[in-house]
Amino acid sequence: MTDSSTAQARPRPGRWLPAVLCSWLALFSCWASASGHTSIDELTGTTEAFLEQQVQDYLTTSKIAGRHQIKINRLDARLRLNPCSEPLQASLENTTTPIGRLTVRVRCNGNAPWGVFVPAHVSLHREVVVTRNPVPRNSLLQAGDLMLAERDISTLSQGYLLSIDEAVGAMSIRALAAGQPIQPNQIRIPPLVKRGDQVVISATSGPISVRMPGEALSDGALGQQIRVRNLRSKRIVHARVTAAGQVEVPM
Repeated sequence: MTDSSTAQARPRPGRWLPAVLCSWLALFSCWASASGHTSIDELTGTTEAFLEQQVQDYLTTSKIAGRHQIKINRLDARLRLNPCSEPLQASLENTTTPIGRLTVRVRCNGNAPWGVFVPAHVSLHREVVVTRNPVPRNSLLQAGDLMLAERDISTLSQGYLLSIDEAVGAMSIRALAAGQPIQPNQIRIPPLVKRGDQVVISATSGPISVRMPGEALSDGALGQQIRVRNLRSKRIVHARVTAAGQVEVPM
């Protein structure tokens, strides 16, 4: 009886063999995945190193001071790419400015070439002009209403201001919340010259300077080009506003 019970308790090979085989195959599959494919870490590492160099070159060439951060979006873990016999190459797609939402093409130029697109985002933080307090619509901005604060300029698609002087004297065309970056499309610079104003037209070339009376045919803020009638010759010229009642034309 004892021998019979022991024989009955012994597990049959057919019961445990499939489980062992499955475990072994799973282990082999994991090992093959780790050693036989280009890893996700290698793709993200190549992308991050490439973007770091691109951003550094961009900031140096543009003489921009700022703090940047690089974020590589998560790639599909099921991605399977053959190992590359050469170092991976990377390039930017559809842009030359490495700021904001980006797509980086990582490619293998080896014996079994392939390419994959890696999404990423580069934020660039700079000190820009923001509101110190809430500003109602149609308010004339004063220096006390403004301050400099660090913001991510990659999110400011409509532009930004770097100097408080650029916004002082401008009028808000919409209500602005406290701490909101001032963007050019949110303010209006009052014209220094208005249509019908009598202006002085200046033309300078080296030591020679000529001044003549004129009449503005349109409004113009500082630096803007406007049409002006020369009251002596009656000719209409394009002149740049340099100050209140002052315009300049090339000689």
